[in-house]
Amino acid sequence: MAAEFIGRRAELAMLRKRLDRVAESGSGSAITIRGRRQVGKSRLVQELCDASGLPYAYYTAIKGASLPEATGLFLAELKSSGLPADREAIPETVSGWPDALRALASALPETPSIVVLDELPWLAEQDEAFDGVLQAMWDRLISRKPVLLLLLGSDIHMMERLTSYDRPFYGRADNFVLPPLNVAETGQALQLEPAEAIDAHLITGGLPGILRSWPRSTPPTEFVKAECADPATPLFGIPESTLLAEFPSPDHARRVLEAVGSGDRTHAAIAATAGGIPSGTLSPLLQRLINEKHVLAQEQPLSTSPGKPALYRVADSNLRLYLAVLRSAHDLVLRGRTDAAFRIFERRWASWRVRAAEPLIRETLGLAATSGMLPWPDVEAVGGWWNRQFDPEIDLIGADREPVAQRIHFAGSIKWLESSFDQHDWASLQRAVSALPGWDPTRGELIVVSRSGLAPQLDGSGIGLAWGPEEIVETWRSG
Repeated sequence: MAAEFIGRRAELAMLRKRLDRVAESGSGSAITIRGRRQVGKSRLVQELCDASGLPYAYYTAIKGASLPEATGLFLAELKSSGLPADREAIPETVSGWPDALRALASALPETPSIVVLDELPWLAEQDEAFDGVLQAMWDRLISRKPVLLLLLGSDIHMMERLTSYDRPFYGRADNFVLPPLNVAETGQALQLEPAEAIDAHLITGGLPGILRSWPRSTPPTEFVKAECADPATPLFGIPESTLLAEFPSPDHARRVLEAVGSGDRTHAAIAATAGGIPSGTLSPLLQRLINEKHVLAQEQPLSTSPGKPALYRVADSNLRLYLAVLRSAHDLVLRGRTDAAFRIFERRWASWRVRAAEPLIRETLGLAATSGMLPWPDVEAVGGWWNRQFDPEIDLIGADREPVAQRIHFAGSIKWLESSFDQHDWASLQRAVSALPGWDPTRGELIVVSRSGLAPQLDGSGIGLAWGPEEIVETWRSG
């Protein structure tokens, strides 16, 4: 299993830099770390605590705990930690969080230390005044000691609110969003070749909580087949728990998310599938799911002219796969129909993968462009283009800016199938770009990203760039 700590070099370096700053200044520094469930926030912070060799206290809030229970558990954790010089000086009980945080301040040593408050939104649920108390105790007592305070939470919107301008803790913490592992880190964790590493990344979303259950060197389809015999596997449980936590009731938001997850991409199609939600309700709801919940992503057609319509997709590929495929399979697994569950996955996997790979490939080319790895130094935006009829629909556009470009540097096609990119695909791409606003064949080049390479009979002399799985993984390894 992929149980050891993988990747996170940049994230650990950032946290170590903050620790160095604490040691140099002799005063406290605070960071909020947010990210979706099972993305590895707690594991990252624990790795920092272990590697630093510094005294630390790690408290994880419990959802639904009463205020006396929460503060009592906090004090017990503080007493058993490496912070206090005199453990007997830590009280057993206090009247509330002000006294609990005063106890923390008194326990902090005069040398650098680390304090972690995990699942912070649950503390805010228990006590509406918690962030105000935290601000007061931080300003008056805690920040005067050389401590790195790490505030963790999976409720992204609530974590954002903690440090927004109208909240007490505003301006007192750096904000950091922990992303999933990238595709190179996924491949490293599972010891898979590039093509299978990309498949594994699409299945897991790069979530360590799922990767830990994946035996090394196991091909993706074999892993899914084995998991279909386990109704409690993280492959099903993690996306299901995300849905239950973020959308506990079947309201409009849940219906819209499920419509997008089933494959509806346009405003009109989502409205119809979700039960005819009026446009005045659907539009702000979509923006809330994008900007607050961060479960949807919106894409605009990229060219030298404004374009419509906008397209929507589930932002996380694991949740996207669950809504489109794995939820139906899980229902069968729960009924003991393991073989039927895996057949559903087999039938839907190839077509689902075609669409799911597109945003990853665009993001990869965008990373390559900003890292100077592409032959077009002026490319700053990578997207796709389509018209209202989706005929044609061009997978890749590289431009100088978005959503309305001044110049298009490349256009291209993604073929993420077992068959290679052939003469028919090449002819289709050449026809499609003739409809692209701003396309100049004398200044722009055509590119191809193919899972199975170029067909041997294809004359590739007109292809400005041809990438496969190896280049995608290497970009993330080097970027």
